[in-house]
Amino acid sequence: MSLGAAAGPTVPLDAGRAALVRFAARIAGGTEEAMRAGAAECVAAGTPTAWVEELLLQSYLFCGFPRTLNATREWRRISGVAAPLPDVVSAADLARWRADGERTCAIVYGEFFHKLRHNIQALHPELDEWMIVEGYGKILSRPAMPLLERELCIVAACVASGQERQLHSHLHGSLNAGADAALVRAVLESLDGVTPTDDRLKALLLLQRVLGKSSGRA
Repeated sequence: MSLGAAAGPTVPLDAGRAALVRFAARIAGGTEEAMRAGAAECVAAGTPTAWVEELLLQSYLFCGFPRTLNATREWRRISGVAAPLPDVVSAADLARWRADGERTCAIVYGEFFHKLRHNIQALHPELDEWMIVEGYGKILSRPAMPLLERELCIVAACVASGQERQLHSHLHGSLNAGADAALVRAVLESLDGVTPTDDRLKALLLLQRVLGKSSGRA
């Protein structure tokens, strides 16, 4: 998959992917014990280590540093995987992150990309800059995990943290990144036992509304 490009045919929600999205939800809304269970589930399911590492990095965007640090600590303890070497960063990376960020954000938001930029700039121009350069560029455009899996993890995190406005956006984003309705529904249903039943039901109803809007634009 090229950087920032939508995926091809939808992949099934196999055990490794199910464990990944469940870990994403536990990072966003679970206790340290729940995070430990999520890390163990990823190990048992054979989730690609690189994907778990990328989930942990992107979690700070959606869950904050405290939860990300706690989840990473549990992952290191359970998996036995040592921290990787640091990335080598140069002054040229800033321009690349901005370009990659604009490209990736445009995929996720589709026709609403320019409206999003306008709305965030109205809140604070620095938030718009950080969203593009730091969020969608430096973090979410990293090639070690496809955008499709990133968006599915964000959906799970938004369900677990009760962020309905962002969930709405990233349900659209997961479809724009290459998921079909069945895959997104499977992600939401896989959160059984991780998030409250009422939250999953609300998310499934929101997905139905999103699918209705999507079909209406087709």
